[in-house]
Amino acid sequence: MKTYKVYRDIRKGALIFGLPVSLFALLMIAVVGSLLVIIFSFSLGIILALITLNLLLYFTLLKLVQSPGLFHLKKVFPSTISNKQINLLSYED
Repeated sequence: MKTYKVYRDIRKGALIFGLPVSLFALLMIAVVGSLLVIIFSFSLGIILALITLNLLLYFTLLKLVQSPGLFHLKKVFPSTISNKQINLLSYED
């Protein structure tokens, strides 16, 4: 019998080579820039350096996708929302 994935898995987002579309676009911009550098300054050292830099960028982006909490510095919303005015007087005594 054929099995299908649960529908909620579709809502996780599109991934290309394990990266979200925005990070994949960043990677492709880096690759195209590297190709331009290779075309206009053709040497073996530059080719090897750019290949290693592109691979390093790819693996770094994969690591960031797997653990998104690395650069999450602060919470966006407070834990509680209140209309109570902040006052130094204590009315509970």
